[in-house]
Amino acid sequence: MVTDARGTSVAVIGGGVGGLSVACYLADAGADVTVIEKNETLGGRASVLERDGFRFDMGPSWYLMPDVFERFFDDFDRRPDDYYELQRLDPHYRVFFKELANHLPVGAPKPAVEADVVDVTGDPAEMARVFESYEDGAGQALKEYLDTAAHTYEVGMEHFVYTDRGRFRDYVDWDVIKNARGLGLMGSMQDHVSDYFEHPKLQQLVQYSLVFLGGSPHNTPALYNLMSHVDFGLGVYYPEGGMYSVVDALVTLAGELGVTYETGAPIRAIDGRRGNMTVQSRRRDWNVDVVVSDADYAYTEQELLTPEHRQYDEEYWEDRVYAPSAYLCYLGVEGELPELAHHSLVLPEDWDQHFASIFDDPAWPEDPAYYVCHPSATDDTVAPAGHSNLFLLVPIAPGMDDGRTARNEMRDRLLADLARHTGTDVRDRIVVEEDFCVSDFGRRYNAREGSALGLAHTLRQTGPLRPDHRSSAMDGLYFTGGFTRPGIGVPMCLISGEHAADAVLEDLAKTPLA
Repeated sequence: MVTDARGTSVAVIGGGVGGLSVACYLADAGADVTVIEKNETLGGRASVLERDGFRFDMGPSWYLMPDVFERFFDDFDRRPDDYYELQRLDPHYRVFFKELANHLPVGAPKPAVEADVVDVTGDPAEMARVFESYEDGAGQALKEYLDTAAHTYEVGMEHFVYTDRGRFRDYVDWDVIKNARGLGLMGSMQDHVSDYFEHPKLQQLVQYSLVFLGGSPHNTPALYNLMSHVDFGLGVYYPEGGMYSVVDALVTLAGELGVTYETGAPIRAIDGRRGNMTVQSRRRDWNVDVVVSDADYAYTEQELLTPEHRQYDEEYWEDRVYAPSAYLCYLGVEGELPELAHHSLVLPEDWDQHFASIFDDPAWPEDPAYYVCHPSATDDTVAPAGHSNLFLLVPIAPGMDDGRTARNEMRDRLLADLARHTGTDVRDRIVVEEDFCVSDFGRRYNAREGSALGLAHTLRQTGPLRPDHRSSAMDGLYFTGGFTRPGIGVPMCLISGEHAADAVLEDLAKTPLA
């Protein structure tokens, strides 16, 4: 592969994590790279909201898979701690299982918090005891499950994530077949988890991370049991200042490598072919050799390209399964919130109904499963003295009507539910409040159906079945980000940027620019 791209000009459309990653790799190879961002700030969905002394991560808030970040920075002879400091969280997160009161003996006093509370930590013995307390033999089953997850992670990352396999024939390889044996690629996570645990709460504990992949236990391949190794084995971290510190690091690194930025520049069209391409905005045009899009893949194809340059028609995009959108509520609150960990999950007894309201019969959930982020429990710089920083996230179906009435009803339901099941009642202590929902994702990020993440990781949308990094209809156009391989999430988008850069460099090696 050519590693010297000097003399090649590249426009990267979109300054999300995938765009910043591909910019770093191509600039490091010598290309002249410009990142063109629609919004005034970089980071894409990993954006930040600052108001009245509060600083909210608006999108990603979990720092997972630290090995991926270490590998990325090492590619440029740097380390994450050259840019930001990490703190390992303990507990990793807290889970509130709703409706404990429904199972109390007749006449028993009603508890202050109507939930069964579990702290998930990195201590294997402690977690084995917790699992055993719910189901005989579950402690040993957890060890066996996590051993399987660790093996899946090791094999999956090496052979299916760090190695980009975009064609089915890439899998007809003895090394792949040998290592993939027993990974359970075809079954669902629900079937896989049921082989280890019967208790629904234990199943939820090892499956909750599917929300990061935009799927449900019934439509996500068992391959993604590797997320339990990420969760229980690798740990959960917090970068000082929040996840936007990681964006700042990527922006700084790219700048050190020579990348330039244009913000506040929505793109109107992409035209031309490799060696003579034009990127048009209302402000100006860029004439470059190569274009890499980190914008929403469907938006790029349907809105920025002429029909003859589109790989997929509208029917293709309508037939995709999109990851959930979300109702997000950002709250600045007076006082402390001692009941909440940095990360907390509030889960109903039957979360199948919530998943059904996302994937089967779209509706606002009546009894939502939701995530609560309380970063001021760890970092006192994200809220003024005497105050707490809090945001709540409810996964909802993409494409939902999210008018003010629907948002207000969810907000009131959510805050009442939070008070009942965690003991945290903030309703009379709110000093700052903002929300973000389906239409905001569409408006701010050009997100198809207002998805918060992109394409879900269903069996039909995993590996070579995800859209490719190369356009087959426009020579010189490439893609990075969560729609492409390896998929959704900040670590995956970092790797996607590497794969997209590799594709550009491979093509330069085969057919140098004139």
